[in-house]
Amino acid sequence: MTDGLTARKIAAGLFISLDGVVEAPERWHFPYLSEEMGAVVGQMYAEADTLLLGRVTYEAFAAVWPHQTGEMADAINGIGKVVASTTLTQVTWDNSTLIEGDLVAAVKELKEQPGGTIALSGSVSLVRTLLAAGLLDELRLLVHPLVVGAGMRLFPEDTPPVPLELARSATFANGVLDLTYQPA
Repeated sequence: MTDGLTARKIAAGLFISLDGVVEAPERWHFPYLSEEMGAVVGQMYAEADTLLLGRVTYEAFAAVWPHQTGEMADAINGIGKVVASTTLTQVTWDNSTLIEGDLVAAVKELKEQPGGTIALSGSVSLVRTLLAAGLLDELRLLVHPLVVGAGMRLFPEDTPPVPLELARSATFANGVLDLTYQPA
């Protein structure tokens, strides 16, 4: 554990529409991109020393970020990355390791290792799994003021109740809500 008393924090950040869609934000998010939003996303990476990713997000990030430059690219490329996948047999992006075996047990072990915040970007099924297992400490949602209408939602209809409490909120000039929830 980090200080002998508490485990590392896992903070998940997601772009989400008013109707709960989290799938393919590259199709609807960019008209709302702003300096305020960039600062919030950048802060999440600045607080973290580890990035936890599912396979789909890992493959998307690994295809883009190693070829980018600048402060955000440096942060994402330099941070340790832990990848949860049942189909990948190796990860090749710098500073990446693959979780082997039981996901929940591996993440519990990761939380107990010394270090800072573990950021989780995208990776919706991973967010669901960790929230249900009681391992997610913060759910940071950037709620976009639009209805997407179709696509994967953060929580499907059969999701059991998970009580959360609002820890922080802000409204950006473009109408995006910055909401941070913690387990109640």
